[in-house]
Amino acid sequence: MEEKILVSQDLSCLGQVSLSVALPILGACGYQPDVLPTAILSTHTGGFGDNTFLNLNSEMSKIIAHWRDQKIDFKNLYLGYLGKEAIDFWLSHISDFKDSNVLLDPAMADSGKLYHGLDTDYVTKMRILAKSATILTPNLTEACLLLGKNYRDFSINEIKKLALELKERFKLKEVVITGILMKEKIKMVGVSANEQVFVIENEKVGRSFFGTGDMFASSLLVAILAGYSLKEGVEIAATFIKMAIEVTDLTQDKRLGPNYAGALPWLMNKSRERG
Repeated sequence: MEEKILVSQDLSCLGQVSLSVALPILGACGYQPDVLPTAILSTHTGGFGDNTFLNLNSEMSKIIAHWRDQKIDFKNLYLGYLGKEAIDFWLSHISDFKDSNVLLDPAMADSGKLYHGLDTDYVTKMRILAKSATILTPNLTEACLLLGKNYRDFSINEIKKLALELKERFKLKEVVITGILMKEKIKMVGVSANEQVFVIENEKVGRSFFGTGDMFASSLLVAILAGYSLKEGVEIAATFIKMAIEVTDLTQDKRLGPNYAGALPWLMNKSRERG
């Protein structure tokens, strides 16, 4: 095992999303993923009907207190979907991780709309939390919400300006705007630590699945920790997702996510090449 990573997001008992994706990807690539789960759900919220939801906010405080007693700290922190209670927790505790590298996936919206149960107050809190991120990975909707802009069709040059504005406003080291669909291509726009702006694109695969955002953030973190640049890491993460979808059985229920395990050996080899 190499570097320790604290992953904090929900655990969906069915459906390959959030913790159930992050843990095997990070672990298989040689890292030590530890967890601070925010909630336990019977399923993720994408099409399974009324899921159960157990909020773990009070337990999170006890876990952190125990770690403090044992003088346990983490060099790397990965925050995914949080929800209303967990974002309050992290706003109160993020200062405890001021020496950590923080990858924040501000999962709260898509296709111009906030996720169910979230509101403008949540966006305001995410803007505060984003200031503590080292790397921020919003989709285009989330980028617009963070910047207070209306979601619409943007040109690629306009999205480059959005990425630069995010980096400047939130004092980020690096930022990637993900999942931009343009003319049958999926594009990602990033700004690296040295202000280099880049665009990565892949042909759109004909199928879509839940959980690809979690796969992207997890595999990007693998690549960054292995020593790849941000641009190289985005290329690796985008290719990993494309490969996973391509090897997924045609009858697979999209709610269950793509076959990330089918592409995992490739990602493991990429991490070893540089690591």
